[in-house]
Amino acid sequence: MTADALTDVAGVRVGHATRTGGGWLTGTTVVLAPEGGAVAAVDVRGGGPGTKETDALDPRNLVRKVEAIVLTGGSAYGLDAASGVMAWLEERGRGVRVGPDPAQVVPVVPAACVFDLGRGGDFRARPDAATGRAAVEAAAAASERGAAVPQGCVGAGTGAVAGQLKGGVGTASTVLESGITVAALVVANAAGSAVDPETGALYGELFQGRVRYPEPEVHGAALRRLAEVAERNAAPPLNTTLAVVATDAVLSKAQAQKLAGTAHDGIARAVRPVHLLSDGDTVFTLATGARPLDEADPLALNEVLAAGADLVTRAIVRAVRTATPVDGPGGSWPSYGELYGGR
Repeated sequence: MTADALTDVAGVRVGHATRTGGGWLTGTTVVLAPEGGAVAAVDVRGGGPGTKETDALDPRNLVRKVEAIVLTGGSAYGLDAASGVMAWLEERGRGVRVGPDPAQVVPVVPAACVFDLGRGGDFRARPDAATGRAAVEAAAAASERGAAVPQGCVGAGTGAVAGQLKGGVGTASTVLESGITVAALVVANAAGSAVDPETGALYGELFQGRVRYPEPEVHGAALRRLAEVAERNAAPPLNTTLAVVATDAVLSKAQAQKLAGTAHDGIARAVRPVHLLSDGDTVFTLATGARPLDEADPLALNEVLAAGADLVTRAIVRAVRTATPVDGPGGSWPSYGELYGGR
């Protein structure tokens, strides 16, 4: 049985820490690799990224595997959440061994942040090391395979906004004909819109072939509401879409980096415009190495690349559809479901 989530890749776990109320609207999401780590890579295409340890993932550099990836709110301040994850991993001897004692390790924990500062009303309410520890503990407590992953306004998606709509976390997975599993988890917090302004349909659903176009009067009412929201929320959109694409395929760091790059196509299908100067769009990949690619086929990676992009698109659609509205001291963001109805 599968959860249609990132956790369908055996050994990969997901945990959220969510803070709301009292000026808070933010959180952290941790993707925990199997013990021993997973091959990892990254591709950053937004013009305003906030990241940590991404240089370590360059295929030319030393580190081959990582134990966890952190996605967090709080802009660059929120990158402190990675410190809590590092401490938790160090306590368990998980990381790059740097001394004769097995306990002498340095966990490499790549991280990326979304901008959500002040959306709960308090600019200084942002994730820290304690938030990161709470998220990794939640991940460790999840069952090993096929665990349901909460979606919508949780973890790093708590304060996420997609255009003028509430954003959030979404996830999806598939098993390819080769038996390889590919999955994605996304934090949809885009400066661009996920909605076609002419019809009200989600861009991502246009590529899935399952589009339900809203009635014209419903779309008209939604546009009027969004215009009111835009006037109230005077702050400029400083946003970022983050994703983790995981697979159980055997990949080199270079192949994993190629997967991260093509997965950005999934963002471009679901959000317009993307990769702006006010975005920090970043995609990480994890490869657990349980299933080898067909060595007789030099193009065997292609099906993994295509699936990664498709799943990022699906995950963004889910993030927007599962998000819930927010109306508070930091701003007002209706949800897609509130404006257009559920499915």
